[in-house]
Amino acid sequence: MSESEFELIEGSGNVFRDLGDPEADLKQAKAIVAAGIVSVLDERRLTVRKAAALTGFAPADFSRIRNADLGRFTLDRLMKMLAALDRDLRITVHVDAGRERKEAMVN
Repeated sequence: MSESEFELIEGSGNVFRDLGDPEADLKQAKAIVAAGIVSVLDERRLTVRKAAALTGFAPADFSRIRNADLGRFTLDRLMKMLAALDRDLRITVHVDAGRERKEAMVN
């Protein structure tokens, strides 16, 4: 294929939205929180068993998060896991009254 056969399109910042996923905002938020959990595990060099012992959550939960298998998790459960690892989470919600669709952003 030649270079001229491709069209470069700027993404929205949410890969799930770019792929047309109907739950794009929720999946993006879950991915951001899960990435925070993985960062804590890496920074503290915690195994899934050590993380489980510290937080009371199952080792399998941390394994699933490390493998980006987030389908079984609710956003609030992921947030509780991050909080159990002594991390703060700030959520910003921006509602634009002029738009039909409301969006939420997690920082």
